[in-house]
Amino acid sequence: MTWTSAFGRSCGWLLDRIVHGLALTRISPNVLTFVGLVINIVAAFLFGHASAANAQRVFFYAGCVIFGAGIFDMVDGRVARRTNQVTVFGSFFDSVIDRYSDVVLFFGLLVYYGRINRFRYVVLVAFVMVTSLMVSYTRARAESLIGQCKVGFMERPERIVLIIIGAVFDRWGAMGPVLWVLAVLSTITVAHRIVYTYQNTKHLAPLR
Repeated sequence: MTWTSAFGRSCGWLLDRIVHGLALTRISPNVLTFVGLVINIVAAFLFGHASAANAQRVFFYAGCVIFGAGIFDMVDGRVARRTNQVTVFGSFFDSVIDRYSDVVLFFGLLVYYGRINRFRYVVLVAFVMVTSLMVSYTRARAESLIGQCKVGFMERPERIVLIIIGAVFDRWGAMGPVLWVLAVLSTITVAHRIVYTYQNTKHLAPLR
């Protein structure tokens, strides 16, 4: 067994223990989803209140907070299945809260770059915010027409991992490159989904 597989097994075991403990409480998965949003709001607050002098330290804390929120994002669906609380509304609620969680983090970064007068990065963060929403919207709209549209790389888990990397390693200036990567790959993902949907709908009769 390699150390990577051992690490993966350990993480899986720990996640399963967390899910098992939460399942015993019979907590609503929707509550877990909402708690994740609240934790992300805390991270956005940290971003927005950072200054040029303390940004490296505050961004590190924000990255750790986002990681904590990600745990709730990983367990809510598992708890729902473990406790037989899977509902159509729960799926809808999870998607809506995920969009708010995305936007609030970028909003915190918008405030930060605005406060330190980095206009170029204000525009960049705003662009990334829009494209992150469009990644989700294009999939949802396409799947209402063709059933499935999972093409493209830059899904929400990848975005969250990149934001955590940018925040934790901002001491070495990581957030700027991360935002550029998000901007480019999110745009490519949206374009990929548009092309994929076109290819799979051009033979269909027009909607009336």
